[in-house]
Amino acid sequence: MTEHELVCEENDVRLDKFVASSSIGVSRSMAASLIEKGNVLVNGAASDKKRKLRVGDRVEVKVPEPEPYEAQPENIPLDIVYEDADLLVVNKPKGMVVHPAAGNRSSTLVNALLYHCGDTLSGINGVLRPGIVHRIDKDTSGLLIVAKNDSAHTALAEQIKAHSFTREYEAVVFGSLRDDSGTVDAPIGRHPVDRKKMCVTQKNSKNAVTHYYVLNRYKGYTHIRCVLETGRTHQIRVHMAYLGHPVAGDPVYGVKNEKVGFSGQCLHARKIGFVHPSTGKYMEFSSDLPPYFREFLTKLKNISK
Repeated sequence: MTEHELVCEENDVRLDKFVASSSIGVSRSMAASLIEKGNVLVNGAASDKKRKLRVGDRVEVKVPEPEPYEAQPENIPLDIVYEDADLLVVNKPKGMVVHPAAGNRSSTLVNALLYHCGDTLSGINGVLRPGIVHRIDKDTSGLLIVAKNDSAHTALAEQIKAHSFTREYEAVVFGSLRDDSGTVDAPIGRHPVDRKKMCVTQKNSKNAVTHYYVLNRYKGYTHIRCVLETGRTHQIRVHMAYLGHPVAGDPVYGVKNEKVGFSGQCLHARKIGFVHPSTGKYMEFSSDLPPYFREFLTKLKNISK
């Protein structure tokens, strides 16, 4: 059980909203659940989730430790672009979750990797994320690298931290970008209200830099290439939404009621490059645009004639 003590700094904020918007990293629904179970005290007493707090109220939150869970091997086909004794480069399909989490305990990339690799995956990220050096979102397709041992994992993670790791994406964004190329240099942190979202903010954030280049323009949309200088959660999706040009089909940061003909964002991790942790040689891999992406481009070409 992890205990947190918070002090309210504004009047008339709901208790569940206050807990969810704090730095402890729980969602609004989880905050409500904790309150209902008596794990949240206001000035030493249990309270209702709808209670309106006042400045100076002291809120104690007890968060239970997550139940132990170990991912299990599953015989799921993998599109392996490259593999050796130290690492794999995998082409992840759209719709596949990278690692098990609440609501997605099976059929993830990790489950497939455990079946393919057995116990030859790095253990740095624990039993739920063996081998996972970095990840891409469920509805983002494309390349990611997996480490087979801890030394390879550490070496690759250091490259990501040093921004020497090549990551290029292609995306279709809503609207017409004004410039043919540009850079978004805006820090990203957790959204102050919706803890499942990220946003551009100066508060509790990390620097984030995305370079973009226009590949083609269509009626109502723009096809772009993005080069990541940093690798923050939802970085491209947040940065493009910040510019007013969210990724097409994005259910979280996109245009409401946008009718693009598919679910999930049109975003593909097309290229990845790194220095091999054992040989010291630079390696680079690319992935063709998947069918859903090509079909959407064809649709845009037809409506733009």
